[in-house]
Amino acid sequence: MEKIKPRTLSGFMELLPGPQAQMDAVMRVLRETYELYGFTALDTPAVESAQVLLAKGGGETEKQIYRFSKGDTDLALRFDLTVPLAKYVAMNYGQLAFPFRRYQIGKVYRGERAQRGRFREFYQADIDVIGDGALDIANDAEMPAVICEALRRLGIERFCIRMNDRKILNGLFALLGVGEQAAAVLGAVDKLEKIGREKVAAILTELGMGPDKADQLLDILTSADPMATLDALAGKNETLDAGLAELRAVTALLPGLGVPDHAWRVDLTIARGLDYYTGMVYETQLLDYPEVGSICSGGRYDDLAGYYTSQKLPGVGLSIGVTRLFYILQEQGLLNEELPTAPCDALIIPLGEDMDWAVRCAAALRAEGVRTQVYAERKKVKAKFAYADKLAVPYAAVVGGDEAASGTVGLKDLRTGQQVTVTPAEAAAIILKSKARLVKPVKGS
Repeated sequence: MEKIKPRTLSGFMELLPGPQAQMDAVMRVLRETYELYGFTALDTPAVESAQVLLAKGGGETEKQIYRFSKGDTDLALRFDLTVPLAKYVAMNYGQLAFPFRRYQIGKVYRGERAQRGRFREFYQADIDVIGDGALDIANDAEMPAVICEALRRLGIERFCIRMNDRKILNGLFALLGVGEQAAAVLGAVDKLEKIGREKVAAILTELGMGPDKADQLLDILTSADPMATLDALAGKNETLDAGLAELRAVTALLPGLGVPDHAWRVDLTIARGLDYYTGMVYETQLLDYPEVGSICSGGRYDDLAGYYTSQKLPGVGLSIGVTRLFYILQEQGLLNEELPTAPCDALIIPLGEDMDWAVRCAAALRAEGVRTQVYAERKKVKAKFAYADKLAVPYAAVVGGDEAASGTVGLKDLRTGQQVTVTPAEAAAIILKSKARLVKPVKGS
């Protein structure tokens, strides 16, 4: 039989056990942070009806979606976790308590070109708050607070949350007479950081804006003092005024939420490419690695669930691109090598062929909360210890005929080489006492 060369598709990540343990630690920190703020866990299917996912499609969404047929059913892989959430809330409206606060960590799929730090299959870690009829702006202010808490708990200190309001942009477009091209202009503005002012100005000109108006718009968006610039425009457009009021309400609450001034700034160039955002929008940048772009983003959406229900269900949320963030940390050598990655705390090493005492010891250790594995393969003792070393297991519990007769184990600390003869209960106490507390996944934390 001809052998098939094993390979992983471009844009899909697979990790060895050690890095996978580090990835799991990152996600564990995110779960703990989200739960700290009162969000409840939720899961939704990776495969949905294409009609459901594309209810508010268009733009880049339809270009990137993985879509396929099974029989006569039109299916698609979810491209984010927010649209499936809107469907979920619409379906279960009568059973949920509002405001509904949920978090979800799951894989999403986008058929875009795979490149450095960008994947086609990747984990997102989302939180969202959904209101019934209305949703107070204080919920929008909480988003930067959660971002700050999560990144700090990961050990990341140098970051900046950039924020804007889509209403401000729409108001500016109306003032400048953009009209029907507003969506295309918004898409061009969203590319400003990636392609630069000159190319964006050229796109705006192609869309029908005169060179003077294009320059005027870009001057406003790149102003060194955006709030002063907006104040000068106050009263000239109702939509702009509404956006400015929301932005002021959010920024006024940030100190009380524990978000320091250096961790955020107003940036009028932030637009967010997805079609469903209607108000506040956020992007988060690692200050030491600006070239990698945003690692956490989100915003307000007031109309998303309207495609599934007549109920008005406004929401606000954020999403951390976990796979992308992990890739960056890994590539830059920032992952904490002291993070425990062994699959168990103790490896039971039988010296003979009798496994009875070995499995009893394992059961006793597990009963005390010690993660325990029995090496059952019939190999030389040297190979068994080499196996423990390769996995970085901290303790080996050696058991043979003498230990079985005395009801003990030879507990060896594989990091120091020290060995003591103790009962399984005493071994468990030693291991649990010395077991390293979970350290932050990022170095220098």
